[in-house]
Amino acid sequence: MSRVVLWLGLGFLWAPVLLMAGFAFSDARQPFVWGGFSWRWFVALAGNARLLEAASLSVLVAGGAATLAMLAGGAMGWVLARQGAFRGRAVFGALAAAPLVLPEVVSGLALLLLFVALERLTGWPQGRGVLTLLLAHASLGAAYVAVVVQGRLASMGPLLEDAAADLGANAATVFRTITLPLIAPSLAAGWGLAFLLSFDDVVLASFTSGPGATTLPLLLFSQLRMGATPEAHALAVVMLGLAVAGLCLWQIWLRSKNRVS
Repeated sequence: MSRVVLWLGLGFLWAPVLLMAGFAFSDARQPFVWGGFSWRWFVALAGNARLLEAASLSVLVAGGAATLAMLAGGAMGWVLARQGAFRGRAVFGALAAAPLVLPEVVSGLALLLLFVALERLTGWPQGRGVLTLLLAHASLGAAYVAVVVQGRLASMGPLLEDAAADLGANAATVFRTITLPLIAPSLAAGWGLAFLLSFDDVVLASFTSGPGATTLPLLLFSQLRMGATPEAHALAVVMLGLAVAGLCLWQIWLRSKNRVS
């Protein structure tokens, strides 16, 4: 019975994805109408400069935002896990985790007001664009990275670091040789999570992006108001293929690492 429930759940999750993927290979322009197998819409996607430009911008912003989030969130997680009790720790922890519980509409509006106020007071930034979008996505991703890194540090405890310090290593050496290698997997996981959050975001981008910074989700949502298009189906299949390929490479890397260890 449990297997039946499991397969029903998986079918409910994957049936819409497979249906969409199937119709991406249909020759008909009308959505959900089978017109025979064809690569027509993938060829059309390759020639759609607007979609490709939005996709490249989304990848660029997501990569930059994920890197900033990894650096800032990793530092916040390390402070919360290793600096013990200090004045204002509760407030610092609450502020670090606030983006996790705040609705994105509230965060987006707050960031928009912040950027407008900064522009009026200092002249920076010059309008909304890629920079404001990158900073907004990094602020959201940093909270997730901080939780992952703090959990990793809390689970492994400070024994190895204390042992290295007892043997004469200074704080910088302990962090470089002990702490950083131990939290590297959590930093990588946090980077990947922040990348996906940024690449998939619509709400924050709606508040903090400008006319010259239209990301792929924003472009797709604006186009889908007129109905689903075959090019969008083809693009979704390409993204699905990249995600599956990434998971396969990750599993291969994990297996090779387990064999070595």
